[in-house]
Amino acid sequence: MTKARKSRPGDGTLVIIGGHEDHDGDRLILKEVAGLIPDGRLVLATIASDEPEGYLEKYRNTFGELGVNDVSELYVRDRPDASNEEHIRLLDDIRAVFFSGGDQLRITSQIGGSAIGDRIMAIYRDGGLIAGTSAGASMMSETMLVKGSSSSSFRTGDVRMAPGLGLLPNVIIDQHFAERGRIGRLIGAVSQNPRELGIGIDEDTAIVVQNEEFRVIGSGGVYLVDASGVTHSDVADAETSTTASVHDLKLHVLSAGDRFDLRTRRPIAEARSKEHS
Repeated sequence: MTKARKSRPGDGTLVIIGGHEDHDGDRLILKEVAGLIPDGRLVLATIASDEPEGYLEKYRNTFGELGVNDVSELYVRDRPDASNEEHIRLLDDIRAVFFSGGDQLRITSQIGGSAIGDRIMAIYRDGGLIAGTSAGASMMSETMLVKGSSSSSFRTGDVRMAPGLGLLPNVIIDQHFAERGRIGRLIGAVSQNPRELGIGIDEDTAIVVQNEEFRVIGSGGVYLVDASGVTHSDVADAETSTTASVHDLKLHVLSAGDRFDLRTRRPIAEARSKEHS
């Protein structure tokens, strides 16, 4: 089994949200994000959307009620715009960035390898907070799941992947997981990339990643699909559109209060009993 990259001193926190986080009720996930912002300042990156209107008002209202009173918007129209000095200066002295939803490929194609992308990585490496929901969750990994059929078994050739921003290595993240029936496409993704751990996150659910571990918060489940011990896979040999055959996959299902060790790819056994004692 390939272990995840060892965290370097100063690595920050990732909050990776499966989409449709609660804005009107207990708001557990956004409260968690607000509590991790050290200075009440947040940049909302709406890059994933073709039509970002409305996102800023929505998140500014919610976060304002949670004590985060300085929320500004970062939007990049195209890749040259990612070198805009005004946009880059927006991230000066910022310790928290939140990526909203849309199309994850817009994020990576617009800012991957750009000055803005490098600045966001530096914020994380310097101990800051990077959060993302839906598309903003998928782009966190090095290998990013872009497209694949939902609510069906995985068929060879039915998953499209691309490089992500690489904030969390050695994983593939999928979102809106149970709600859109995405277990098949995540199995396909990790079957093609068995060194990557598949992480499927339900709506209104998140993982909070710190120091090579994560804990689950929110109302849904988190699914871990591990193909490192697979004994048979025909994904390289089967004809396109053939249902794949994969043996000895490992699956974990976690809920709020559970913890997971990314180095060993194992749940942390005592986490739930300690949290609920």
